[in-house]
Amino acid sequence: MARLGGCWAFLCRCFFQYETPKILLIRSKKVGALNRLVQALILAYVIGYVCVLKKGYQDTDSVLSSVTTKVKGVALTNSSQLGLRVWDVADYVIPPQVLKEPEKDEEESSFFVMTNLIVTMNQTQTRCPELPSSSTNCSSDKDCSAGFVDVRGNGVQTGKCVNFSDSARTCEVFAWCPVETDSEPPNPAVLANAENFTVLIKNSIQYPKFSFGRRNILPDVNTSYLRNCIFDRKRDPHCPIFRLGDIVSEANEDFQSMAVHGGVMGIHIRWDCDLDMPESWCVPKYTFRRLDNKDPDNNVAPGYNFRFAKYYKVADNVETRTLIKGFGIRFDVMVFGKAGKFSVVPTLLNIGAGLALLGLVNVVCDWVVLTFMKKSNLYKEQKYSYVDDYALVSEEMP
Repeated sequence: MARLGGCWAFLCRCFFQYETPKILLIRSKKVGALNRLVQALILAYVIGYVCVLKKGYQDTDSVLSSVTTKVKGVALTNSSQLGLRVWDVADYVIPPQVLKEPEKDEEESSFFVMTNLIVTMNQTQTRCPELPSSSTNCSSDKDCSAGFVDVRGNGVQTGKCVNFSDSARTCEVFAWCPVETDSEPPNPAVLANAENFTVLIKNSIQYPKFSFGRRNILPDVNTSYLRNCIFDRKRDPHCPIFRLGDIVSEANEDFQSMAVHGGVMGIHIRWDCDLDMPESWCVPKYTFRRLDNKDPDNNVAPGYNFRFAKYYKVADNVETRTLIKGFGIRFDVMVFGKAGKFSVVPTLLNIGAGLALLGLVNVVCDWVVLTFMKKSNLYKEQKYSYVDDYALVSEEMP
């Protein structure tokens, strides 16, 4: 019972007590220097980093963007298969025009320029030997199944085994014949001159929170300038017309090597605008990098390619097509950006956070004084005083 009574008294004493701050002035060069150092560090963080470097006094908004592209250029080729041929925009840009509507955060718009190709001409829907493979090689009709479709093949098997060449027999298929020959693309690339093509990138951005909009074709640009300028990072960094070879070289890549199998290039447009400054200071910055994997130790299925066909009809109304396996470079235009403008709310929030951080000064200094100083016991005696109201009342009673 006595123990329970003691515990109850202790709990009551802990519950019915009050702590009030006590000011203790310590005249010490070490403690004073520590106090000013911690204050200086906090003020440097709040003023230098939060307010100045990170512009904590500004409200911010993310960019909304739309992109259109227009490629120009002509190439001349002369091959045994195609003969003398001129290639213009309608031949090598697929699809002809790209437009992406405004969205929030990161924007992306793409265009593809064909740089190399494998052509299979005069294909018609008929029967012909399939390309040799483990699933199409045969020695008799028993090895072929009528109606079988190999997802990696070119057509539907007819059930017959026919001669593919003097030394090989394969299953006959109903397909677009003759089937495409699986071979390496020409090296050097057929459209090697594509590095001299140019692309006009028209980019419009908005910051709706601040009712601010701008184009990468700056207000001082006129038609005459736009017809003759080419982007150059040192001499003309704001021209919106880019030479394809320069885009690739800016990413430290070789255009002619990339043109053989194709690849993916990124065109990054960054709009970081301080709207407390003149609007003319808000200009885009362009950077370029290769996006597809170029690992020499993992070069399976390199580059970028796809197939498309051009259809026409010849005599007797027979449908014929030219199949093209196009290799080329896909350019992804990605727009990033953030705008900031002075606002009272973030300013007050950051000032309040800075004042709250100054409260850490006393915590740090008290911890050092009461833990590591030689006279820590003396400081503890001076800092903490205990007044027991119950004892004073009992002494005053007669």
